[in-house]
Amino acid sequence: MEKFTTCTSLAAPLIRDNIDTDAIIPSREMKRVSKKGLSVGLFAGWRYLDQKRRTPDPDFILNQAIYSQSKILLSGKNFGCGSSREHAVWALAEYGIKAIIAPSFSNIFYGNCIRNGLLPIRLDAEKISILSKKSKALFIDLETQKVDAYPFEIEAQNKEILLNGLDQITMTQHHQLAIDDFISKDRLVRKWAHL
Repeated sequence: MEKFTTCTSLAAPLIRDNIDTDAIIPSREMKRVSKKGLSVGLFAGWRYLDQKRRTPDPDFILNQAIYSQSKILLSGKNFGCGSSREHAVWALAEYGIKAIIAPSFSNIFYGNCIRNGLLPIRLDAEKISILSKKSKALFIDLETQKVDAYPFEIEAQNKEILLNGLDQITMTQHHQLAIDDFISKDRLVRKWAHL
């Protein structure tokens, strides 16, 4: 997984509450067994006037030239609610989104972001409104936990995962000595389990 330290980008303001995972990537767009190719379906119900021909809706924020390369998405509360489909995070990541700033996130979606290298930042709606009016790029620094001048909170373990680009296997390997110790002790107690 790619490390996340800083991100500088104009932020795309998609300020809507309760954007669910079906809006992020409709189920009809999940025809792959791979993470690749999902970005085409990102916000498909909103990005396209014609779903089959993929005619872009010029009014949708990510279709506007100024925001088409945005790496930061601003949104409303409860972002990523609905089903727990990890495809939503995969589609955002493949599209190029590195951070999402919202007042709140679905817990499952938040965890999926962390596991896939996206930084979910919780800021109150008033600060997001101020950031959405900026005509210059925002600067996110994970080390100092700031978006421009605004501090944000993130759990220490999640911060470490993102800063170091750790995946679940690498995190497990950090505990290899404890795992080996457990197995050695368990072999003495439950010999039958290690035949």
